Amino acid sequence: MSLLEKYQKEYDELMEKLSHPEKITEWESLGERKKSLEEIISLKTRLEEIKKRLAENDNILKEKKDKELVDIAKEEKEGLEKEKESVVSDLKRAIVEKEEDETTYTKKGTAIVEIRAGAGGDEASLFAANLFEMYSKYAESKGINVTVLDENKTEQKGYKFVVFKLKNKDPYSLLRYEAGVHRVQRVPETEKSGRIHTSTVSVAVLPEPKKGKIKINPQDIRMETCKSSGPGGQYVNKRETAIRIVHEPSGIVVTSQSERSLQQNKETALSVLEAKLLEEEQRKRQEKEEKERKSQIGGATRAEKIRTYNFLQNRITDHRIEKSWYKLEEIMNGDLDEIINALREAQEQEKYKDITIE
Repeated sequence: MSLLEKYQKEYDELMEKLSHPEKITEWESLGERKKSLEEIISLKTRLEEIKKRLAENDNILKEKKDKELVDIAKEEKEGLEKEKESVVSDLKRAIVEKEEDETTYTKKGTAIVEIRAGAGGDEASLFAANLFEMYSKYAESKGINVTVLDENKTEQKGYKFVVFKLKNKDPYSLLRYEAGVHRVQRVPETEKSGRIHTSTVSVAVLPEPKKGKIKINPQDIRMETCKSSGPGGQYVNKRETAIRIVHEPSGIVVTSQSERSLQQNKETALSVLEAKLLEEEQRKRQEKEEKERKSQIGGATRAEKIRTYNFLQNRITDHRIEKSWYKLEEIMNGDLDEIINALREAQEQEKYKDITIE
């Protein structure tokens, strides 16, 4: 059974179940599954129509009985071939999106981004602040809300780390390929000799898990409360509203102090923990898959150097697709569309290789 035949069978079975009144309690879940298949089935139907018309034109061209009919068939065949190519491309995209939607994250939900200074001391923390500003401006341009969940600022106005939530639209889909190590090459403001300094910052982009996807045993976590603090360690809240959660089996630690109440911070911290556990689950699955096939972009591990920002050459280079952009200032100001679109296109083409449309 081909991939499209499998989807057609699933769709037909869903339509059969939805036709029975006694299945009313399942209608919501069945309806969601039906909706996820509708685009694929519609494109499949259109592809079958195109193939049928192409076969009819081939017969006319083969018989060569009517010159006028042959000329019409030739012209129509050219247009149909182009349309077929477009429909096949749309089908592959729809299949990739369906598989992804079923196995990973909640679309149009939230994403957690974690930026941490790596090698390079103060310069790394300053670049972490630059990246946070870059992503914040990009999110703002897309109508995505940014909320800081946790942070550790330096005296130089840099970040040892900053964790923030993105909400609205589909932030994970937009920024998922930003995960990895970002390297910066520039002359620090404090460098009197003009020596170029190289620093690194790691970025993690975590999707919001689907409801019920990640289950946390209450006995596996340890919660601690403390007072929320601001820059320089000055308390901004006299009550203990900040929370720290330790997940004992994995060793993952998350904190939240952005909300005004303990309960709100607890809910936020738990959602971050779920996202991190999902990331760990995806990492293990990716490692297993990469033993069989090396992905061009994949999920990008936190230790993988993905991009270099060279300020002296006004250049940003993404090493995964070996492409450079000479508009560093604009990109650092949030103009990320060209980079994000190039990465998404490259990854889509990589995924398409595994899909055969007969």
